[in-house]
Amino acid sequence: MKYIFIALDVDNIKKAKKIVNECKSSSLPIAFKIGLQLFYSKGGREFTKSLSKKFVTFLDLKLSDIPNTSKSALRSLKDIKNIDFLTVQINAGKNTLKAVKLEAKKLNKKMRILGVTLLTSLDKKGIKEIGHTKNINQIIIQKAKLAKKVKLDGIICAGGEVDLVNRYFNGKIIVPGIRLIGDKKSDQKRVFGPKEILLKKNCSGIVIGRSIIKGNIKNNLKKLEHQLN
Repeated sequence: MKYIFIALDVDNIKKAKKIVNECKSSSLPIAFKIGLQLFYSKGGREFTKSLSKKFVTFLDLKLSDIPNTSKSALRSLKDIKNIDFLTVQINAGKNTLKAVKLEAKKLNKKMRILGVTLLTSLDKKGIKEIGHTKNINQIIIQKAKLAKKVKLDGIICAGGEVDLVNRYFNGKIIVPGIRLIGDKKSDQKRVFGPKEILLKKNCSGIVIGRSIIKGNIKNNLKKLEHQLN
């Protein structure tokens, strides 16, 4: 099944519950993503635990530290046993990726570890500013190869890189940076519409946030359904 992950990018549990309640009746294959903003908010951890018992849940922590620290961070999640997907930065390196994968399977054999390639807020200028001398595609290829080498379960990449990743990596691909047609890109750079990715690309799901959770959620979901038809 290809999931549509609704990004619960809000700063309190009341707002998150409202989004979940308005999305759960949709006929679309809805799942939920919890990022740093909500997980770090008051009650965020308990909310994640509760949500993961009822829905497919994607915990987007983007772990990026030395192997022991990353492994210990995962161990501290032992009370949240039903997480389906968890992210780690491929930038953290081979040893950290291996440590996270190994610890995750001890915690929950069904948990899938997804490697983040390159944030969708970065463009050519952005990658040069942080010291990359290779272009975006070269960076993506290198990271996809490393993800395959350490046997990650999946990859997070922008929509324009799905075909490229599929050449070098065999696993799940989830695409963030999705906007409804006509919506502003805001701080995102490598942005795509839902239909051109979910239905036309070989991926396992998309992540869509502001286009759904800002304004009238039910109307936004209807727009999404219309754009997918």
